[in-house]
Amino acid sequence: MPSTSRLRVASVNVNGVRAAYRRGMGEWLQARDVDLLALQEVRASTEDLQALLGDEWSILHDPATAKGRAGVAIASRRRASIHRVELGAHDFDTAGRWLEADYEVGGRIVTLVSAYVHSGEAETPKQVEKFKFLDAMQARLPELQAHSELALVVGDLNVGHRTLDIRNWKGNVKRAGFLPEERAYFDRFVGAEGSDDHGLGWVDIGRRFAGEVDGPYTWWSFRGKAFDNDTGWRIDYQLATPALADLVTDYTVDRAATYDARFSDHSPVVVDYAI
Repeated sequence: MPSTSRLRVASVNVNGVRAAYRRGMGEWLQARDVDLLALQEVRASTEDLQALLGDEWSILHDPATAKGRAGVAIASRRRASIHRVELGAHDFDTAGRWLEADYEVGGRIVTLVSAYVHSGEAETPKQVEKFKFLDAMQARLPELQAHSELALVVGDLNVGHRTLDIRNWKGNVKRAGFLPEERAYFDRFVGAEGSDDHGLGWVDIGRRFAGEVDGPYTWWSFRGKAFDNDTGWRIDYQLATPALADLVTDYTVDRAATYDARFSDHSPVVVDYAI
């Protein structure tokens, strides 16, 4: 039998990487022994990112078209063999929201996507843009699986799929992030609750690993007592192809011990794969 090695993939919306480092992100990263790091809402230059992470990291970065907004990146201990940033129609601006990269791990190709879906706003042009992105994502997922049986889409996908994914779901059914139309996309990605139809066949690693429990949440508002009361949303995902999902050995949401110890309003999602 071929030997396997642990591949640790961490994903986090940093809510501005420079601010995150001022709040202690560097200490978290140093302690976590991460192999592939996917970031969203970087809101900084590539030079800033390299200076913060250090020269031991190979960095791919797709900044947003609008300066100071969005931005996705993948940092790795090994160099990518190829990377891509195109998603959807040519006239659809997805800059800073979708970054794909291929890595050779144990003689196999692992395709990793760092994704940052629009937050949206119900019944506004912002929501139209979000649906455009989800449409493009839905079209791309089968292509990714055809490209590599070990493919992974991670990041802030800005949708709570099920009632288990939001503490106060009843009060949010008409708000962006929990609209029925948004949740239907996730039914198509990973399958609907209680159905034998697995949609496009992707696996929500967080829900598979945690089981039928509330959360574990990954985002809490900085306002009020949301974090202290665990009034959160699970909107940060690792979605894997079935072959890769079967290789998961551990799933963790790195929730800070206290409100003051947070370096972002999102917590990192860390998953170990035996490849």
